[in-house]
Amino acid sequence: MSLLRPFSTALSRDPAVIADQTAAIADVAPSAVRLPAVRTADGAQTTDVIRGPALGSNGNARAEPVIAIAHDYLTQRGGAERVVLAMLRAFPNAKLYTTLYDPDGTFPEFRGADIIVSPLNRIGALRRNHRLALPLLAVASSRMHIPADVVIASSSGWAHGFRSSGRMIVYCHTPARWLYLNEEYLGGVTGPSLKRAVLSLLKPALARWDGRAAARADRYLANATEVRERIRRVYGREAPVIFPPHSVDTHGAQEAVPGLEEFASGSEYFLLVSRLLPYKNVAEAIEAFRNNIGRRLVVVGAGPMRDSLLQDLPDNVRLVSGVSDAELRWLYSGSAALIAPAHEDLGLTVLEAAAWGKPTVALRAGGYLDTIIDGVTGCFFPTPSADAIRSAVNEFRSEKWDAEVIRGHAATFSEHRFAAALAAQVREVLPAALSLPVKGAHLETTDSSG
Repeated sequence: MSLLRPFSTALSRDPAVIADQTAAIADVAPSAVRLPAVRTADGAQTTDVIRGPALGSNGNARAEPVIAIAHDYLTQRGGAERVVLAMLRAFPNAKLYTTLYDPDGTFPEFRGADIIVSPLNRIGALRRNHRLALPLLAVASSRMHIPADVVIASSSGWAHGFRSSGRMIVYCHTPARWLYLNEEYLGGVTGPSLKRAVLSLLKPALARWDGRAAARADRYLANATEVRERIRRVYGREAPVIFPPHSVDTHGAQEAVPGLEEFASGSEYFLLVSRLLPYKNVAEAIEAFRNNIGRRLVVVGAGPMRDSLLQDLPDNVRLVSGVSDAELRWLYSGSAALIAPAHEDLGLTVLEAAAWGKPTVALRAGGYLDTIIDGVTGCFFPTPSADAIRSAVNEFRSEKWDAEVIRGHAATFSEHRFAAALAAQVREVLPAALSLPVKGAHLETTDSSG
């Protein structure tokens, strides 16, 4: 496997163009079936492979290139996992390869996918907490072999290391944070710690493995401008940017979050949707609302910091975990704005909020510079400190924002555009894939501008 050729898609802000770019995306299949004896990627008999109906399959046999999708692990609900769902809808016959799969920990739509897992998935503790598998994931990833003509690897550190007999396109959310942004990954923890010691011990070998895996890929794609620069710096190669879609259905059912009905019915509230990790700066955002009379915050997320955050939660802040899509729609629709305090590579929650016509109050850094138009779809604060966030929140005025303009901006990050851009990449690495059907994309031409 070798290197890449660039591809880019300019995002239009013309409302007429935006309207032409929106396309209906079919729902994934609703349920999965567990077979009693199928094979993991290493060929061993197991019950840990989940085989559901092929997404979008019409049951007809077709002679076409085999496309597969790979992802690090399916153990959480985050932006990267939503991108994988969009990939599955774009390539409805693709199998999905991953090291770990926890059906209860990630989005329920994955139950309809054909998922092949590594032998690590037999260990329940690793499915429930993928961070425990860190010393084992390089070996497990190297032993994942994917029999496909083209593999689209959604990677933040591991899936780009899966092996394949065909071409490998890496859709990179970021080079591994624990290798190249380890201080950010550690969350500013100083001094000796078990986590720091383990990372220091593993880093040299993992960096060598990561570099070799990246060099094997035929093509790298970045999900944001900052990630493109990071790929250039870490791997020394170019990566065209294909922005991920927001995949939000604003017409779907809404359900009130139990226990939040009275809180949400009062004065306006801000919303923060994030994994609860140190580098996400959720604690700083919560502190910004402490004793901030008239301002309220709802935090949606799960992660290692959940218990510590709950222990000292101000009266005007609520924290909820495990919300359904219907409940999240309810929260977005009733919010005044989104708070985005982390240095994100892209930050899909900004686009989710925009799909509801909601502005974002964000850190002026990273991917938010790609997704927010200052003064039009959101505003910025300079540093992720409680004081800076509090100042921006107190200056926020709901009546300033035009919801229709914000929705129009979100439409430029449509799933249709994303599917068409990926299809064009597949065509370039494998000409035989020209006939490959992709939902939501106009495949008769390689122009994915609308």
